[in-house]
Amino acid sequence: MSSITIIGAGNMGSAIAGLALAAGSQVQVLTREATEVDPRVTAGTVGDEITGDVVVLALPYGALDDVLGAYEGRLDGKVLVDITNPLDFATFDSLVVPDGSSAAAQIQERVPGARVLKAFNTNFAATLATGQVGPLATTVLVAGDDADAKAALAGAVSGVRVVDAGSLKRAHELEALGFLQLTLAAGEKTSWTTGFALAE
Repeated sequence: MSSITIIGAGNMGSAIAGLALAAGSQVQVLTREATEVDPRVTAGTVGDEITGDVVVLALPYGALDDVLGAYEGRLDGKVLVDITNPLDFATFDSLVVPDGSSAAAQIQERVPGARVLKAFNTNFAATLATGQVGPLATTVLVAGDDADAKAALAGAVSGVRVVDAGSLKRAHELEALGFLQLTLAAGEKTSWTTGFALAE
């Protein structure tokens, strides 16, 4: 049985927890303060011991530094999934990571003993919760350098189509795509129930 820890219980964290529960995974959800969560998951607060082999950082980009600091030296060997879009929310006009880099690459540099993946950042919570984008299955693009880590994430969730998007370098392009989707939705060019899907 897969085990997954989700740090964060917002819309995205809750939707990913639902995918994990649908797959029969053991699910732990950690939050800053004690929060009511689905009774099928184990709840805790940030700083508690992580029980999952897969750890999803369901957090805003700006919260990553504090959380990674709280788990300094305790993430080695974990599959560490970054879902953030490092958007400049003051301007909604740029990313805040250096050109050519990504939030996922920064996390890998900070936690070299973890197996970092980029995933879920091109999805809105509504399409993860329903598993659908219009008539198509929601597609989760995953970038990373470790094939076993990708397989572990794919095995820990159910109800969406998981597609290998290449090496961790591709996180740069995934974050650009996430940025575009967010700005389109925020500008009311699309809705928050649209998303990314691949037709056969």
